[in-house]
Amino acid sequence: MRFNKIFLSGLVVSSLLLSGCSTTDEVGAGLNEGARTVAADQSVNTQGYNSDGGLSESELSAEALGAEFSDPQNPLSKRTIYFQYDSSLVQQDFIPVIAAHAQYLLSHPKYRLILEGHADERGSREYNIALGEQRAKSVARMMEVQGVPATQLEVISYGEEKPAVEGHNEAAWQLNRRVELIYQGQ
Repeated sequence: MRFNKIFLSGLVVSSLLLSGCSTTDEVGAGLNEGARTVAADQSVNTQGYNSDGGLSESELSAEALGAEFSDPQNPLSKRTIYFQYDSSLVQQDFIPVIAAHAQYLLSHPKYRLILEGHADERGSREYNIALGEQRAKSVARMMEVQGVPATQLEVISYGEEKPAVEGHNEAAWQLNRRVELIYQGQ
């Protein structure tokens, strides 16, 4: 009986860790080394284009990463993870996408991944920065559980500052609650 309770407790803890469900207070120390929170605009936007409209020097295009990034049937072609309202819990649909990117990083140790966390416009600016960071860290934790070293991951939060879509309705908000995966070479 005692073994069953211990086994069940371990199973619950494992599933919570894999689902990325946590609060900001529970963030692991290993992620804090590579994490930074960005609240102000920078010269590179979320698509990796600089202010002149060209690709940023450090972002790798889908062509540079490999054909699998251009194949819509491959989970690597998906580089945006969407979230429910006021949540940092990774939805089941995105677990295979995150696993594919983790495997890619493991087999390409020279690449780094920036995890850009975003939120919709609802909530205070400070709250949305924290929520975007929490979302990015949820994805990072899932990748670390699969063996990706923290040195290959960087967490940034833009909160509501860089919406994917302008608008003040649920359709726009759904597209703005996200983590974008930006690959960089070393």
